[in-house]
Amino acid sequence: MPEFKILGKYDTKDIQVKDPGLVRYINTASPYLPHTGGRHTKKQFWKTEKVSIVERFINHIMRSGSGGRKIGGHVIRDGHATGKKMKAIKIFEKAMDMVEKRTGKNPIQVLVTAIENCAPREETTRISYGGIVYHQSVDCAPQRRVDIALRNLTLGAFSASYKNKRSIEECLADEIIMAYNYDMKSFAVSRKEEIERIARSSR
Repeated sequence: MPEFKILGKYDTKDIQVKDPGLVRYINTASPYLPHTGGRHTKKQFWKTEKVSIVERFINHIMRSGSGGRKIGGHVIRDGHATGKKMKAIKIFEKAMDMVEKRTGKNPIQVLVTAIENCAPREETTRISYGGIVYHQSVDCAPQRRVDIALRNLTLGAFSASYKNKRSIEECLADEIIMAYNYDMKSFAVSRKEEIERIARSSR
């Protein structure tokens, strides 16, 4: 079997996942074109085993709507990439080229490390007891940790590019690099710290 590079550029052969809790949940497979057409939806949690982390990241770029709290109460996505897989792939490709140029490292390794750095280890859940509702700290499942990290990385990039002259590709590259360096200016890293801080106070 020939060894493919993602989009013919990015090698994933030597990618390392340092967080032992996320090793099984970050698929570093290297399909030439990261597009499975939703075949993984046939069985629950197959996205972990069957879909590369690159495709999952691209799928989050296509997400529309809002989330978090930044602009007028919400972080807004313009929705221009919603449902447009090839456009999302091109955004990802340009952002990875910028990451590689600025860091001099394998951009897929930079992305994987960024995901590890902004994946929260614990969060809170609502407990109802006798009409009283309170928050209780709970461990965050590995699958959910990756999902939250992917969501916040793309959300931070879109919030930075909203009503800004800078392109989404530049903002996405900045967000990934800041998360890779564990910079608190990163939206994803700051959200992770906030989630864990609230969880610590709810133990």
